[in-house]
Amino acid sequence: MALNRMSQLCHDITRLWLQLKMRTDDILQKEDGPLCAAEIGSELQKQFAILPGGRGMNGSPIIVLPEFPAFGEVGEEEVQNVLRYLTSIPSATASGLGFILIVDRRLDRWAAVRATLLRIAGLFPGNLHLVLVLRPATLFQRALSDFLFKFNKDEFKMKVVMLSSVTELHAYIDPGQLTTDLGGTQDYHHESWISHRTAIEAFALMVKTTAQTLQAFGTELAETELPNDDEATTNLLHTHTQKKDKMTEDLQVALSQGKQLLAYINEPLDTDPEYSMTQDEMENLATIQRLLGQLDETEAAFDDFWERHSTKLEQCLQLRHFEKHFREVRGQLDTTLERLSGFSEVSISPAHAEYILRELSSHEGKACDLLDLALSLASEGDRLIENCHYAEDSIRPKCGELRGVCEEISSTLRSKKSLLLRALELHQALEKASRWCEDGIFLVANQPVDRCQSQDGAEAALQELERYLDTASLHTLSDRSTICCQFEAVLNPQLLDQIDKVFQKQTSVRETFEKRRVSLKKLAAKQTRPVQPVAPRPEVKSPLSSPSQERKERRHSADSLLCRKVESQLANGNTRHASLSEEEENLAVLRRHVMNELLETERAYVEELLCVLEGYAAEMDNPAMAHLIPITLHSKKDILFGNMPEIYQFHKRYSASCRSFFFFFHFWFVFRHFFVVFLSFLSRTFLKDLEAFTDCPELVGRCFLERMKDLQIYEAYCQNKPRSEILWRQCSDCAFFQECQKKLEHKLGLDSYLLKPVQRITKYQLLLKELLKYSKGCDGCEDLQEALSSILGILKAVNDSMHLIAITGYEGNLSELGRLLMQGSFSVWTEHKKGHAKVKDLARFKPMQRHLFLHEKALLFCKRREENGEGYEKAPSYSFKHSLSMSAVGITENAKGDNKKFEIWCNSREEVFIVQAPTPEIKTLWVNEIRKVLTQQLKACRDASQQKSFDSVSPSPTSNNTSIPLSPFRSSNQKNQKKQEERKAESSLASDFNSCSSPKHKGWSKASLSVDSVDASEENDGYSSGEDPMNSDTEDEVARKLAPGKYTVVADCEKAGPQELSVKSGDVVQLIREGEEGQWFVKNLRSSNEGWVAAANLLSLISESKSSQSLSSSDGSVSGNLSTSSSCSETYTSFSDIKP
Repeated sequence: MALNRMSQLCHDITRLWLQLKMRTDDILQKEDGPLCAAEIGSELQKQFAILPGGRGMNGSPIIVLPEFPAFGEVGEEEVQNVLRYLTSIPSATASGLGFILIVDRRLDRWAAVRATLLRIAGLFPGNLHLVLVLRPATLFQRALSDFLFKFNKDEFKMKVVMLSSVTELHAYIDPGQLTTDLGGTQDYHHESWISHRTAIEAFALMVKTTAQTLQAFGTELAETELPNDDEATTNLLHTHTQKKDKMTEDLQVALSQGKQLLAYINEPLDTDPEYSMTQDEMENLATIQRLLGQLDETEAAFDDFWERHSTKLEQCLQLRHFEKHFREVRGQLDTTLERLSGFSEVSISPAHAEYILRELSSHEGKACDLLDLALSLASEGDRLIENCHYAEDSIRPKCGELRGVCEEISSTLRSKKSLLLRALELHQALEKASRWCEDGIFLVANQPVDRCQSQDGAEAALQELERYLDTASLHTLSDRSTICCQFEAVLNPQLLDQIDKVFQKQTSVRETFEKRRVSLKKLAAKQTRPVQPVAPRPEVKSPLSSPSQERKERRHSADSLLCRKVESQLANGNTRHASLSEEEENLAVLRRHVMNELLETERAYVEELLCVLEGYAAEMDNPAMAHLIPITLHSKKDILFGNMPEIYQFHKRYSASCRSFFFFFHFWFVFRHFFVVFLSFLSRTFLKDLEAFTDCPELVGRCFLERMKDLQIYEAYCQNKPRSEILWRQCSDCAFFQECQKKLEHKLGLDSYLLKPVQRITKYQLLLKELLKYSKGCDGCEDLQEALSSILGILKAVNDSMHLIAITGYEGNLSELGRLLMQGSFSVWTEHKKGHAKVKDLARFKPMQRHLFLHEKALLFCKRREENGEGYEKAPSYSFKHSLSMSAVGITENAKGDNKKFEIWCNSREEVFIVQAPTPEIKTLWVNEIRKVLTQQLKACRDASQQKSFDSVSPSPTSNNTSIPLSPFRSSNQKNQKKQEERKAESSLASDFNSCSSPKHKGWSKASLSVDSVDASEENDGYSSGEDPMNSDTEDEVARKLAPGKYTVVADCEKAGPQELSVKSGDVVQLIREGEEGQWFVKNLRSSNEGWVAAANLLSLISESKSSQSLSSSDGSVSGNLSTSSSCSETYTSFSDIKP
């Protein structure tokens, strides 16, 4: 049917297009004249030939050549154009009769008459019927013309009649057809005639142009193919409508102009009813009327054609909209059906069933809205079919498909909801029975022993048991087969196992009650030794295990202790609650409150993360929402949301299969430790880990410690937060976010949810503080304290990183500097050493305000700059000024006697930074942290030095026979060496560390050290004094002495210049002379080549001068550092121990 409708529509459009083309072709053919008045206006203005509109006796058109003395001077082309134009004006019928040409030459001479006749004979374009010549009026010219005309008559080749006066002319032409200057009555005005002709021809040209445009537009419409998407169809319909409106406007203009011209031609008749039109005027009137009629017909044909064409486009647009909405709705229906199919019809617990029901109800509300939308779309399709849409065969199946899927979703919802309600009913029955059993066990366990010693007490206890047994019918399950029959639709192996366990528990409880009844009856009947009640062994839950072996052992030990305590209480007949004091019970209640708050907020937090990721982040990849996303947001989802997906994966709930698995093994109390370890690998999520500590909140610190490394993912989120907020402010008002918020029914915008992770990591430390306050003296108190410290450390790292990303101007990679340890603002002064004197930077009387960033490998000096803006844009920025490598610095703890100042120096105090902290406490923290960094680097340097010395140095026979100490300290004073090795390692921090870091020095200024300098340095305590004088000139002279001998290369060195020597590790070289910048000129004893090498790569093998002890390097020696007043006291290790 749709095909027939489409074929009929196409047939109608084709028929109407042919009609329109026929109308326009008719106009184009009839109005295709050779010339127009506008083209030869100047020639017509000369008036050497006119067409007054008269007719001869036989109806031939009359053309008059009035008196024009300069006719001979008019060019032939002009004459030909005018004559051709004048002959084209009369109708074809009149032109076929031939033209009558009246030549008025009464005031001219015969020569002019003859020339005129000859030009006419040669140039007249039409059928010339008769030429009437009014000959010259003078006597001589008349006689001459009569005489000469007889001899030249044959020369003209046309019928020529010589007339002497207008009276003779009237014999040939009716005076009513002649103008007044020829004795006629016709009122002719040449200017008006030209104006009429110009207007008529302009109108004809307008009609022709309009017809051409209509024909081209009609061709375009007829050849247009229907687009395949709604946007292209909308654009095409809009474009065609605009063109159609323009065409309609042009038609109306042409019709209006034609009507005005028609009124202008009829104006003489309107003013004078007796006025008689000339034949030409009547033809002009007929032409205008004909053109107007053709325009009316063309407009009607075009309107019919456009109506059909626009109907086709509108139906195409309706179809494209319907198909687009169908794809969107069908995709949402499939997604909804898939989600509903993912809902389990059974559950593992009442809470699980209620949770699934809540989720199902939530999805049901959204599904109902979607179903309404789908059914509305199907109704819209029905309306299109009723309105005779050409695509009925395509629309009808889609409507049926929508209704079928809607029915399937509705049926699935009803089925799953019914099954879940049945499962919840079963769970509640099982839970009710289980609770009755547990309460019964506790009832038996809590009956006081002393009360049962007397007969009355035994009877009271017996009655209490019997009353409780009377309630069994209201709370317990009656028959297993009946239960299985009632809930057959929702039963699975797990539920069947739960039912069996509940019936086993009921049987066990009844047996216990029966035994107690027998005992109590005996006591009531006869006093015997009282039977001490035994409380049931409560379940002890264990938190999830940690991958760390040490933490697993500690937790296992705690769990074993807890089990032993429970067993001891069972043996004594007391429960855990009975042994707690009132104060302890209150603290336990408070801990449970805090734990409940932790779990509830954690669950809500996980749901909010999922809501944001599904409702916003996932929608950014939805093609249906792409048109709402601004350009500034394209490909920036990672910036806006940061690593929120990673955070959600860390926190989210474990799957339903894991829940079922956990419930199945829940009663395997004996194997709980093995199962918890297994489950932790199966599904490690933070929420699940926390839920494992529901019954023992004081131990939840273990969970935080085990997952502390994972919690560091919040650092990346907080570092990205400024970029996210800036991006949010740029596009927060876009339609995409508003649409997502509307779908989610959120009262708050996305920015409030993007702040949730920052708020959550801060919330943890508050909850841990509360738990720690209520857990003093508990088993997990230390874990809580450690967890709190770790969380505070993460918050500090987050805060530090927020400052770190604000550093500008640093050309290197900040990540290469190692972990950021501390940051803060200080007042800083600088000192520089020039020669042997200290030069203080006196240009600044006031200290420089610097923000210091302490990394593992470097210390950065920055200048704080306040920014203007809102939110994160208002945060300060830091301009990089200077950096110090931690491998080349030393510290002096106290400077200038100020307990808030300390010194940081490098290159043997050639550059000293005096740093003043805001408080002594902050100074102490920084000094301790720097000490830790330097100590760690020193230890690493020593270990590397020992390993490299062991691998690189190959002892020769000479070295084996001759004991050559590698350090002047060991050779000079073994007693001092032993004494100083016993001092603390921290007192040698700066000197040893500078030794292993090898800062560059020129020449041999610190290549050796005398015994006196060693003894002097022994008196120096701590890291540095900062006030001692520099080395004396005598010491420098001693240091510059060469120690020529043989050396072993300890590191490969490639040739970098023409004068440098390429050496390999293990080569033996001979020292020739010392150079600048720590370079020695040596000879390679293996290859006999000579050249420059770095002294830092050489190790002393054989010394030829024992009076001058030397180190292996000029830029990293121990003595070089000890020769300054800022050296530490313990610097007596050999070079092989510290030089890698």
